[in-house]
Amino acid sequence: MIVVVNNNAAKEQFDNLINWIESQNVRVHISSGEYQTVLGLIGDTSRIDTELLEGLDIVSQVTRVTEPFKNANRKFHPENTCIDCGNAKIGDGHFGIIAGPCSIESEEQIIEVAKAVKEAGADFLRGGAFKPRTSPYDFQGMRADGLKLLIEAKKETGLPIVTEIMSAEHLPLFEDVDVIQVGARNMQNFELLKELGKTKKPILIKRGLANTLKELLMSAEYVMSEGNENIILCERGIRTYETATRNTFDVSAIPMLHELSHLPVIADPSHACGIARLVKPLALSAAAAGADGLMIEVHNNPQKALCDGAQSLTPAQFKETAQAVKNVLQAIKGDV
Repeated sequence: MIVVVNNNAAKEQFDNLINWIESQNVRVHISSGEYQTVLGLIGDTSRIDTELLEGLDIVSQVTRVTEPFKNANRKFHPENTCIDCGNAKIGDGHFGIIAGPCSIESEEQIIEVAKAVKEAGADFLRGGAFKPRTSPYDFQGMRADGLKLLIEAKKETGLPIVTEIMSAEHLPLFEDVDVIQVGARNMQNFELLKELGKTKKPILIKRGLANTLKELLMSAEYVMSEGNENIILCERGIRTYETATRNTFDVSAIPMLHELSHLPVIADPSHACGIARLVKPLALSAAAAGADGLMIEVHNNPQKALCDGAQSLTPAQFKETAQAVKNVLQAIKGDV
């Protein structure tokens, strides 16, 4: 249920309303705007009398919400959310590019790539330390040692770092990580999501291979229900009957998620297609569709990459792509 309160309401009236709602065993999410305040009522609201609320002088509107995701719902939080990572932001007008190798392979590799993507315009550095792979015989990442190297790259460049977590048991290792990524395979690992909700770190959740947008938002809801509202959603392609590309990029998910939720939405064109030459056009389409950012895989020698070399850009290709994306964003804003 949503209750819209006029901003000219007296503080005593507002506090009394909040106290009464909470006395009905319902939690209240408060979103304050310039002209009005939106109260999101979370819990069993079936016993709350909407006519009683509508009759109050300070209330302008009462609406029952049918969607099961409440915290992530734009109706509860009309203003766009901005995720602030200190040196970089994503959402509410801030476009962030996350770039780096699929997996960390050596200190030399991650430092070289980190410096190159920063120079080319990346705002965040990504690098995989724990790698979920389809085959148990494939390279699984450097794990804790990889995290140490990623942190060294952060010190060298100043870029906030993004890396994937696979188990809540690994959380102590992620203390110096700026954004924790939940991969597509773990999107519905609800116990992991609940543990991440107890942290205050930004959480980047990738859409699962065969999951709906509603299911993605419910995964965000798991994190937010535990108190962490710093969520970034990521469209990375879904599995369809098409075999020409690794996945099918659902560009419609970007504006649809923005309509449904206040959370920032980014796109991962690398995993969406699995083919390096297609990353640039997909990145441009995501920017044109209103994405708040991009996650792009970059490797200094893709042919020798231990993981996903076929979809990785060289630093030079990434620089060209980043500039083309910048041009699209300027065109959308009318700056060209």
